[in-house]
Amino acid sequence: MKQILGGLLIAAIALTGAGCSAADTDAGQVVLMTHGSFAVSDGVFEAFTEETGIAVSVLQSADAGAMVSQAILTKDNPVADVLYGIDNTFLSRAIDEDLFLPHRAAAIGTVPRGLRVPGDQVTPIDFGDVCLNLDPDGLASVGLESPERLIDLADPAYRGTLVVEDPSTSSPGLAFLLATIATFGEGGVYPWQAYWQDLVANDVRIVPGWDQAYYGEFSGGSGEGDRPIVVSYATSPVAEVYFGDLDAAPTTIVEDGCFRQVEYAGILNGTKAEMAAGLLVDFLLERTFQEDVPLNMFVFPANSDTPLPDVFVDHAVVPTDSRVMEPAWIDENRERWLAEWATVVR
Repeated sequence: MKQILGGLLIAAIALTGAGCSAADTDAGQVVLMTHGSFAVSDGVFEAFTEETGIAVSVLQSADAGAMVSQAILTKDNPVADVLYGIDNTFLSRAIDEDLFLPHRAAAIGTVPRGLRVPGDQVTPIDFGDVCLNLDPDGLASVGLESPERLIDLADPAYRGTLVVEDPSTSSPGLAFLLATIATFGEGGVYPWQAYWQDLVANDVRIVPGWDQAYYGEFSGGSGEGDRPIVVSYATSPVAEVYFGDLDAAPTTIVEDGCFRQVEYAGILNGTKAEMAAGLLVDFLLERTFQEDVPLNMFVFPANSDTPLPDVFVDHAVVPTDSRVMEPAWIDENRERWLAEWATVVR
């Protein structure tokens, strides 16, 4: 993982030099802090600037964890006005640190209740599911059928087929760990620790991050490795179709044991541009930005009125029973779970 302070990159996305508009905003520029996977099409933030007279500068961190840590470290003198990309695995920590000013976004009524946060401390912007992705051809080549449940991977028949990300360094890795905890529980005859012991016995490969897992170790789609099962996203097959200009996805997902991730935006407490920051949060939930989300970050827009691109309509699978956890429960137990996981796999 890149260092929290050293890994920050500043990219000016829309420095138009325009002044404040008739909306009586309190700044001519607003700074958006986000993670390294953030992507936006040319012209999107320019549309915000044309509408409000406010330019947007984007401050990117290495990953979501580093971003939240940086925001907490600098909360007495924040380096940004809006934070976007904090998800439900880190949200409670940020709220406990009093990181955000409550804000009720203009389009919040378009967001399903299950994605929203009480008190409007943050605003849901997008959501997606971390799931096992499969290379059916790779599995067939070694005489295996596609697994249908998480428990199937504990079967010795699947030895040497799975690659996962380290949950201490990877967001999808942490989501998968949480999915196993939610599925198997912490007590009983077969708790999550026993499941991971079986994965280790089955020669699970653990790598630091998603790029290495998907592109370097996975055998399906764009992967160049030899493992036919990887922890990735429910929308990864959609990306394979889109970027490969294919009629059908070469990969599939296992719907059992997926974990629902929701990404939020919030106004940072201590900003000197609260009104401008609120307008940007509103914009992130409105149609111009929401329509840009799927084909740039391959997640679903939180605004339910947003039309999806054809490739999502035709190829995306939305798991019907994704695992969810209360952010406060994750925050209370995250470090203990990570420590126990490290003991099991080492």
